[in-house]
Amino acid sequence: MPRLGPLYRAAALRRGVAAVPALPSREVTLEGVTVDRAHLADYSRVCGFRLRDELPATYPHVVAFPLAMTLMTGRDFPFPLLGLIHVANRVEVLGPLRSSASFAFGVRAEGLRPHPRGTQLDVITTATVDGALVWRDTSTYLRRGPGAPSEKGAPSDPPSPNAVWRVPRRVGADYAGVSGDRNPIHTSRVLAKVFGFPRTIAHGMWTKARCLAALEGRLPDTYSVDVAFKLPVLLPATVGFSAAAKGSGWDFGVHDERSGRPHLTGHVR
Repeated sequence: MPRLGPLYRAAALRRGVAAVPALPSREVTLEGVTVDRAHLADYSRVCGFRLRDELPATYPHVVAFPLAMTLMTGRDFPFPLLGLIHVANRVEVLGPLRSSASFAFGVRAEGLRPHPRGTQLDVITTATVDGALVWRDTSTYLRRGPGAPSEKGAPSDPPSPNAVWRVPRRVGADYAGVSGDRNPIHTSRVLAKVFGFPRTIAHGMWTKARCLAALEGRLPDTYSVDVAFKLPVLLPATVGFSAAAKGSGWDFGVHDERSGRPHLTGHVR
């Protein structure tokens, strides 16, 4: 895997937006990727999964993170990585994700499109085993345009929570350590304030993983899980988790326990 240090330096030094934004046509690939069992154990602990031979659906996302960083810090990528907002994520489990497997990963970008708040694009990551597609991840990012309104997240009347989670401040640093995503908004209160947050915030993919951990043992062998990231979880936090069976899948969400404002909405199909 590429080393993350040089990629973060490249991201920090990148300035400006391409005059005519266009996504790179190339795909970043790597074969023969195997699972580090100690790293898997650390990830499972941070996100609440049991340690099993079958990988959590969100785990390949962090394994392939350096490849996504390689693509998104390249000179042919139209936007600086810093400033992109991860607004949605879809994971498709299409086959067995065994920790003993050897994976081939590919990362590409597509779907550049206008959005009322700026411009959106998708970063697609795939994993194959012996040539068979077993996993696909679609991360949707927003590049806010000048004067674009931010997401407010109006108060709502959320469902009664199935569980109340107390999310400690250390979750930001713990998840940064296992995911490689060391954006300072998750780890430094001072730098989080520079970016407009009163405190550090939890990673959106940690929140998604924590929801799937709560549904562990009740998910089918193959499925897709879609989430929309709403308001950030300011650390520390107390949040409500709600889940309801929907056919053979689930609707779920995370909301602020006191205000009812949503942090994440999602479904499994």
